Amino acid sequence: MKLALLGATGAVGRTMLEVLEQRGTAVEELVPLASSRSAGSTVSFRGHDWTVREPSESAFAGCDIALFSAGAARSRVWGPAAAAAGAIVVDNSSAWRMDPDVPLVVPEVNAHAMSSRPRGIIANPNCATIQIVVALAALRQIAGLRRVIATTFQSVSGAGHRGLAALDAEAAGEEATDSPFVRRIAGNVVPWIGARLPNGWNEEEEKIRLETRKILELPDLRVAATCVRVPVRVGHGASVTAELDRALPRERLREALADMPGLTVCGDDADPTPIDVAGTDGVSVGHLRLDHDDPRVAHFWVVADNLRKGAATNAVQIAASVFDA
Repeated sequence: MKLALLGATGAVGRTMLEVLEQRGTAVEELVPLASSRSAGSTVSFRGHDWTVREPSESAFAGCDIALFSAGAARSRVWGPAAAAAGAIVVDNSSAWRMDPDVPLVVPEVNAHAMSSRPRGIIANPNCATIQIVVALAALRQIAGLRRVIATTFQSVSGAGHRGLAALDAEAAGEEATDSPFVRRIAGNVVPWIGARLPNGWNEEEEKIRLETRKILELPDLRVAATCVRVPVRVGHGASVTAELDRALPRERLREALADMPGLTVCGDDADPTPIDVAGTDGVSVGHLRLDHDDPRVAHFWVVADNLRKGAATNAVQIAASVFDA
């Protein structure tokens, strides 16, 4: 396989290289691409240093797969160019997620959606959405789904290298001169991720609502999210309330979650935390309970590594599935 990687020097791009190598994905030739600031540098992959260059139409020639993690603006420009060159594009940005001609995929949940890709592009969902829908899909299979309310606790690495640098600087008592956050993040929590929209919702919260509906193929599902940035380096957590169509015993819900591919259910005395999942590829669920006042409502806690399952690993899973099909 000849694989192009746009955003090869970013936090997610470098994690994609790690995941590709660890999973033994059949990449014979790598085409690392990045901005002019990184052009000429090298990235290491399977014992070889590959020279980074700027994206161009010719850069995608002969590529089977193109993984993108360079932001929506670049994806809108280079996604169609890469697809026109014959590559299947797996895009990690928000650029194509809600396009009706672009499947939005979490392989454990809706792998069937990849079979139709008129634009030659497959979208990778938002990092917090991915971990939430893996758990929701398991519950939906046995009990249906009426409404979802989620509060996310998202690590600073979700904002890339700048987010990590801001936390490190502030924790050291220094000023974060290039912080991507609207408030100090060290020793703080900030309920503001993405642009604040005129309706009062944050952009990240709208992403979770719309993407959950699309992935689960429930266009009228009631979804509301509150997204909070927390001073954690890697790993997103989410507290989720799911109103089901019918009441089932707690143990039956636990069994359904445990049967879901890619999902680990933790015991009542071992709720998963971000530090537990950092560096792993799965989704972990804990603190499962039924609502005291409505037995159709389940509450649970879900965590995943946002750089891996929330971005790089999910994209690599998509690429491998398409290439092997």
